[in-house]
Amino acid sequence: MSNILITNGRVVDPASGLDRKADVAIADGKVFAIGDVSSEFRAERTLDAQGCLVVPGLVDLAARLREPGYEHEGMLESEMGAAVAGGVTSLVCPPDTDPVLDEPGLVEMLKFRAEKMRRARLFPLGALTRSLAGEVLTEMAELTEAGCIGFGQADIPLGNTQVLQRALQYASTFGYTVWLRPQDRDLGKGVAASGPLATRLGLAGVPAAAETIAIFTIIELMRSTGARVHLCRLSSAGGVAQVRAAKAEGLPLTCDVSINSLHLVDTDIGYFDSRARLNPPLRQQRDRDALSAGLADGTIDALVSDHTPVEADAKTLPFAESEPGATGLELLLPLALLWGEQSGAGLARAIEVVSSGPAKLVGAQGVGRLMKGGAADLCVVDPALEWQVQPEALRSQGKHTPFGGYAMHGRARFTLVGGRIVHG
Repeated sequence: MSNILITNGRVVDPASGLDRKADVAIADGKVFAIGDVSSEFRAERTLDAQGCLVVPGLVDLAARLREPGYEHEGMLESEMGAAVAGGVTSLVCPPDTDPVLDEPGLVEMLKFRAEKMRRARLFPLGALTRSLAGEVLTEMAELTEAGCIGFGQADIPLGNTQVLQRALQYASTFGYTVWLRPQDRDLGKGVAASGPLATRLGLAGVPAAAETIAIFTIIELMRSTGARVHLCRLSSAGGVAQVRAAKAEGLPLTCDVSINSLHLVDTDIGYFDSRARLNPPLRQQRDRDALSAGLADGTIDALVSDHTPVEADAKTLPFAESEPGATGLELLLPLALLWGEQSGAGLARAIEVVSSGPAKLVGAQGVGRLMKGGAADLCVVDPALEWQVQPEALRSQGKHTPFGGYAMHGRARFTLVGGRIVHG
């Protein structure tokens, strides 16, 4: 590792409230100094950050890397490359690989491969039930020892409420966090949000009640078990209201929203554009407004990419038959900045929801913040750089995104993980 000096940048660290022009010195993989750099420090490389932001490395709570089992849609090498190109230095992957992450050996192998690449830090979620079948609980203690930070069902609803209750009881006993995407198993079988557009296009609808009913059940079980739950990818105004009330009550509930639901609505489906075939489905403007307000006021803790690379053959099918998902790792940063500007939430909050906010849920020390002696995970961002989303130019193996052709502002010029320059 070399000593690196980042000069002339505007350092923004929401965790400490720091927002000022300052130099950042890095030595032995850690932040040596912010601001007053000792004359004894000898930089082997200097990065000029004039006109740029120096911010904590982004933490993405929802990124499918497609390994093992779906290498035709994405590989660790390509998706980790996409992560660091987007300024993401830490990411959480769901357990819906093939085989499912329900055995310690599988988790250890995945973490070993990711660490060997020496790019972004990987924090896997373990399966809540064996094979995600919703019947038998996994050995959560063994999976935790293997490196899992929590347990979930990915996008597979757990239909048996008794199994969910037992899972929350067990997790509560040992202090584990359960990550759930709130969706009723039966009401959530459609392909587009219920409403005039879905009716006009003849698409099977998913009512907002599919989310709110699931959240109600989860909250009731939290009250009786004391479990800590993270809700993944809220999509409805009703869901935001429920979370706000639960937090006011003091329940240990956190949640996130995807860049897709924050910036798009159901009409972006257009004429059956399969790039907008997403899970959860895009909802109406009132839902998007509520999600934006919830992210601004802290009801929603984090913004995620919901990165899901999908192969071309699976996206060229009719809308209802196409595979849901979109690439997003390289778009998380500019879309966070765009939201901060358009919503009035400001730059600090925009950085917070993709750094220190999600980092609290990961639980790794030093991740998502800049502090003397802390891990040098950071990115140098040019906020004024204008670029167009050209899907074929994305680093991800998945080239499908509903933001294709959009003009973006802001991009990572350099990304550092543990003091190493991994992009730039």
